[in-house]
Amino acid sequence: MVITFGKSNVTKNQWREVRLGNICERVTRRNSNNISNLILTIAAQYGLVSQIDFFNKSVASADLSNYYLLDKGDFAYNKSYSGEYTWGAVKRLDLYPQGVLSPLYICFRPIEGIIDSDFLVYLFESKCWYREVSEICVEGARNHGLLNVSVVDFFNMKLHLPDLSEQKRIAEMMNAISDKIEHSSQLYTLYNNQKTYLLSHMFI
Repeated sequence: MVITFGKSNVTKNQWREVRLGNICERVTRRNSNNISNLILTIAAQYGLVSQIDFFNKSVASADLSNYYLLDKGDFAYNKSYSGEYTWGAVKRLDLYPQGVLSPLYICFRPIEGIIDSDFLVYLFESKCWYREVSEICVEGARNHGLLNVSVVDFFNMKLHLPDLSEQKRIAEMMNAISDKIEHSSQLYTLYNNQKTYLLSHMFI
């Protein structure tokens, strides 16, 4: 799901321009000691998930020592475009304590005390950063479905942020909305199953 990221009820002047590299640090730790064998992939609709669960097979190299080792809460940028994610997708590792990811991805983690992690999730689910990526991407350069975005340019990407307290307030509001949507979806499934059951027994 792609959302449109608004600026709450604060004025534009209260949001400051920062570069991604000033609020996040790159993750380059390798899986050199084979700490994890959980191979991850970024699915635009599902986030960072197990490659085997998603593809029903592993398409990774047999040697995982050169892969990036991610901890829960780390982010990764998939430069492949998919559906509504026309400039790639950024997702956070939420489902597992650790996992490994191909070095083709750009991985990073938020700097505590500067950027709220949940706020960052919603920011990247919005389209507000697409303009920056489109400007740093070499026009027409899409190699094997990958956007030509360098690590340096990616971390130089400019974002607009409110202060930390406002970030947390926005994230809490968005989390509450997401929880409500999930709860309503579960209720819909239960009622729909009940309806199907009752209909199947009405005309016996």
